[in-house]
Amino acid sequence: MNPVHIVTEKENIAPLVLLPGDPLRAKYIAENFLENAKLVNTIRNMFAFTGTYKGRTVTVMGSGMGMPSMGIYSYELFHFYNVNKIIRIGTCGSNKPEVKINDTILSTGAYTPSNFSYQWGKYDDNMLETNVELNNTIESTAKEDGIDLKKGPTLTSDVFDVYSSIDHIKEQCPVNEYLLATEMEAFALLHTARIEHKQASVLMTVVDSKFQPGVIITPEERETNLNNMIKLALDSIIK
Repeated sequence: MNPVHIVTEKENIAPLVLLPGDPLRAKYIAENFLENAKLVNTIRNMFAFTGTYKGRTVTVMGSGMGMPSMGIYSYELFHFYNVNKIIRIGTCGSNKPEVKINDTILSTGAYTPSNFSYQWGKYDDNMLETNVELNNTIESTAKEDGIDLKKGPTLTSDVFDVYSSIDHIKEQCPVNEYLLATEMEAFALLHTARIEHKQASVLMTVVDSKFQPGVIITPEERETNLNNMIKLALDSIIK
C-alpha cells in the first residue's frame, strides 16, 4: 500500500530526519536552522520540511503525541521513504531531583508498560535500547558543542504524568531506580526502527519537574527554548 499520513514525492524526504512531537516546532526549526526549507507534507497538519543544514539535506517533521502517532509517522518514514536515521527531539518530565528543568537528556533506552510491541509484531519485550552508534555520535558532538548531557534510561508512558501519578507504573520497571525522565513516544520509535532495521535515538529537554514546584515552562517557551537540543540533534545526524 501507499502511505496515507505522509503524502509527497519520495525525493522530498531526506534519509536523515528529526522528529519533534509538535508540527509547529518543526516549522520553527525549518525557519531558524535550515536553509532553503520547503514544506513537503501537510496531511492532518503534520508539517514536514526539508532543507539543508551545513550543506546536508535534512527533513524535520512533527510526530504528534503518544506511541500510536509516533508509530505511524516513523514507520512511514522508514518503510516508504527510505529514511535511515531518526532522532526524536522532544520534551519530558524529570524523574529525579538532579534532573533539572532545561536539562538535555540522551536516552539509552526506553521502557514502557504498554503492549505496543505485542500488537505490532507479537514482540513480548518492554525495554528497547537506542542505537549505540548514533548515541555515541551524539555524545561526542555534545562535547564539541559544549552541551552537557544527562544519559540514562527513560520511561515511555501512555499517561501525561503531570495530571496523574504513574509511580505504580515506574515501580514495575526493572531499571526504575535509574529512570531519568518520562515522555510518551520513544518506545514506539525504537520499535519501528527495530522492525525496519534502521537507526533511532532520543534527545529530550526537561520541561517539568515535581522536584521544582512553581517552575513552569509556557507553551511558547516549549516551542522556542529548546535550541541547544535542536542544534545538537542537527550537528549529530549529519555526521
